[in-house]
Amino acid sequence: MSGPLSGIKVIEIAGIGPGPFCAMMLADMGADVLRIDRAAAVREDRPERPPADLLNRGRRSVGVDLKHPEGITTILQLVGQADVLMEGFRPGVMERLGLGPDVCLERNPGLVYGRMTGFGQEGPMSQAAGHDINYIALAGALGHIGRRGEKPLPPLNLVGDFGGGGMFLAFGIAAALVERASSGKGQVVDAAMVDGAAVLMTMMHGFREGGFWSDERGSNLLDTGAHFYDTYETKDREYVSIGSIEPQFYAELLRLTGLEGEELPSQMDRTQWEPMKERLTAIFKQKTRDEWNAIMEGTDVCYAPVLNIGEAYEHPHNEQRGTFTKSHGINQPAPAPRFSRTPGSIDRPVPHVGQHTDEALTSWGLTTEALQKLRSSGAIK
Repeated sequence: MSGPLSGIKVIEIAGIGPGPFCAMMLADMGADVLRIDRAAAVREDRPERPPADLLNRGRRSVGVDLKHPEGITTILQLVGQADVLMEGFRPGVMERLGLGPDVCLERNPGLVYGRMTGFGQEGPMSQAAGHDINYIALAGALGHIGRRGEKPLPPLNLVGDFGGGGMFLAFGIAAALVERASSGKGQVVDAAMVDGAAVLMTMMHGFREGGFWSDERGSNLLDTGAHFYDTYETKDREYVSIGSIEPQFYAELLRLTGLEGEELPSQMDRTQWEPMKERLTAIFKQKTRDEWNAIMEGTDVCYAPVLNIGEAYEHPHNEQRGTFTKSHGINQPAPAPRFSRTPGSIDRPVPHVGQHTDEALTSWGLTTEALQKLRSSGAIK
C-alpha cells in the first residue's frame, strides 16, 4: 500500500453512503481498511468482474455474523490491533451488539472510534430515520439551493452524505490520529451530517450576518440570483456556467458577449440583475456550446461548459491531470487530493462480499485453526 496513511489499520463496519465514502478516502490514501460485511450476504458464485459499487474500492471484505457471539469476539480481537474503527449505525446499535466505544476503547485505548450518523449521537431526532435530503434541510442548506419562486432543489446527495458526512468523518479521523501521536490516546469522533452540512454553509452565515444575504432563495450572489453567476442554455440546448464575480472578470464577460461599451447598470445593482439575466440568456442562445468554448474557455470570464459524467471523462483538462481513471476495468474518479511524496492510489478493486475472509483475517493475526472453528460455527463466511 502507498499513500500518507500507509500503515494505518482500519475496521469498517459495513454501511451505505457516507460511511463507505469515508472508508474509500482512507483506503485511497493508503490505509489498510478491512470491511466487515454481513456473513449472510456472502455469495459462493462470484462473477469474475468486480462489483460496480465504487464506494467500496481499495479494501478487503470479510463476512462476519455480528449477531453471533463468536463473530463479536472476532471483531474485538481485530480491535486490539486496529488504529481506527468506523461505523454508521443509529445511536445505540453498536452498544447493543457489544461493540460500543467503551468496550472497544477498553480493549484498545489508542483506538480512534469514528461514528457516522445523520442527526448525531444525541438530540431529539437522533433516533429518527433520514437521508441526505432531510439532513441538509434541517441544517439550513437545502432551503437556499434553488431558483427564486421555485421549490428547493436537492444537489444530488453531495452536501449531506459526502461533503457534510463522509468527508467530515475522514477529516475527524485523520485529526484524531494526529492528536494520538502526541497523547497516545484514542477518542470517539461523532460526525453528524446535519453538523457537517451546517459547517459547509459558514460563509453564507457570514454574508447573512453582514447584511449581504437574503433568506429569499435565488436572490443572492451565489444562488442564481445574480446574472453573472449562473448557467445559460446554448443554441444546441447544452449549457455553460458563468462565475464572473470580480469586476475584472465581469468586464471580460461583457467584452466576450459583445456587451462592452453599452450603457449598462452597475454590476451589483440587484434591481437590474433579472433584466441583465434576460439579455445574457438571449445572447448565449445565439451560439452552440462548442462555439462558446472556443470564445471563453481558458479566459478570465470564469467559464466552463456544463458536462455530464461521460463528457467529463473526455475533457482535455481532466485527461491531462488524470482526474478520472480506469481502474480494474471500471471508469471512476481518481484519488484526491494529491501528494508530492506519498500519492494515493486505488490498490484493490471493489471486493465481492466476504471475498477476503480467510486472507484478511490471517493477515490480521488469526490462525488457520481459529478460522476453521469460526467457519464451522457460522460466525464467519
